[in-house]
Amino acid sequence: MSSVAASSISTKPAQNGAVIVNLASTTAGAVIHYTVDGSTPTGSSQRYQAPFLVASNLILKAIAVAGGTSSTVTTQAFSPNIPSGTLVWSDEFTNLTGAIAQPGSTIWTYDTGNSGFGNNELENYCAWGSSAAPCSTANPSEFVGTDGYLHIVAQQPSAGVYTSARLKSQGLFSFQYGRLEFRAMVPEAQGFWPAAWLLGNNIVTVNWPACGEQDVLERVNAAGNPDWNAGSIHGTGFVGGNIGTKYNFPAGQTATQWHTYGMIWSPGSLKYYIDDPTQPYASFAPSSLNGLSGAEWPFDGGQSNFIILNLAIGGSWPGPPDNATPFPSEMLVDYVRIYTN
Repeated sequence: MSSVAASSISTKPAQNGAVIVNLASTTAGAVIHYTVDGSTPTGSSQRYQAPFLVASNLILKAIAVAGGTSSTVTTQAFSPNIPSGTLVWSDEFTNLTGAIAQPGSTIWTYDTGNSGFGNNELENYCAWGSSAAPCSTANPSEFVGTDGYLHIVAQQPSAGVYTSARLKSQGLFSFQYGRLEFRAMVPEAQGFWPAAWLLGNNIVTVNWPACGEQDVLERVNAAGNPDWNAGSIHGTGFVGGNIGTKYNFPAGQTATQWHTYGMIWSPGSLKYYIDDPTQPYASFAPSSLNGLSGAEWPFDGGQSNFIILNLAIGGSWPGPPDNATPFPSEMLVDYVRIYTN
């Protein structure tokens, strides 16, 4: 008999019949592996990293592994039978406090510091409540306003010093498959690089880009003519420069106006749209990688993905701000929503 305690499966309600699943083991140091296709998990199956959304009919199986020994399999079937197009999770950034408020601490944590984040970026990312210079609680880099919007604020507290924020749901919330929407408006000026995107939970074990990256909202610098948004994907053997599509806004529209940026993620398929989910402007599939040596499609490996919202300053794509770049400037997010496919 196994000496490793079996994984426990617990749930809490999301919306409209969907649930958020948490896996745990009472054995110290145990690693949990799981599947959602009914197959028996092994030590090579996806490693549990964070609570994940279940909004479709599936069979979850999990094991705990410690010291080379596996527990018995824990199984739970989910049959929510939720109709297509149903809202199953959201952060509406509601704030009734009468003052600016912390973004939901059960959903959002933060990347911090000024490491350049692989892109030679210039900003110092500040967490909520940080007063470590150059961050300031008097002038926070992120907050939920009384207007019901998430504010991500690019600031220049002193010459050559920039602050901003990068929120992420890593370790707190994740999902696989569904229609994801961000309603947002972003600043446009030299050196600004706003984005709303996703990474696989398995980034902690396989690193980037093998974990997969889905860029739903991304653009740089001043407004174009026509103005634009870039939708791209990244994985082993390919990056957005290989597999990406630029969406041109209709005449008279810019990214400084409110738009809905969406992704439809299904097995073997990723589609991006702006404002109208029935009119995707980009479609990606494993066949999109044909001809790219060593390219591997990372989006159907069983892992859930976490969400990132950030406003970078400078970096290898936009270049640095100039004297005309306005500080402070804000990226606003009205909501983040997930619907069933």
